[in-house]
Amino acid sequence: MKEVIIESKLHVYESLDELPEDVVSLMQKAFKARDNAYAPYSKFHVGAALLLDNDEIVTGNNQENASYPSGLCAERTAIYYAVSQYPNAKVLKMVISAGSKNKLTTTPIPPCGACRQAIAEYEIKQKEPIEIYFMGETGKVVKSHSLSNLLPLVFDKSVL
Repeated sequence: MKEVIIESKLHVYESLDELPEDVVSLMQKAFKARDNAYAPYSKFHVGAALLLDNDEIVTGNNQENASYPSGLCAERTAIYYAVSQYPNAKVLKMVISAGSKNKLTTTPIPPCGACRQAIAEYEIKQKEPIEIYFMGETGKVVKSHSLSNLLPLVFDKSVL
């Protein structure tokens, strides 16, 4: 047997005030997308905003359905739209804000497993990391330089 240690490096900002101006601006777009989410069942609203290398900004929010598996998360909504509309563009940054209509969310909320896998697909395809920032409605913001910090043992086409 051999023990393997896997480490992730993340940066934690105390608030939006510590972030670069361009990331704050992008996060504000994620807030607006979050406010427009369709989440009548969970009351948990998520917004995402992506900056592409062609300077386009694409947003997405979660879309629920009474048949729960039929819904789609904000991160996948945004990244699928971005790649369908700008197939040759690279995703430089993704920001995410999540909040509950039942209570104030101050804990940074990372992408779910399915979203991590979807983001990994495009990070691998473009051969460049995607910076990911995530937060609740307010409070601390976590930055990952790459999806690989959030999903270190990625499943990709190399195993197929």
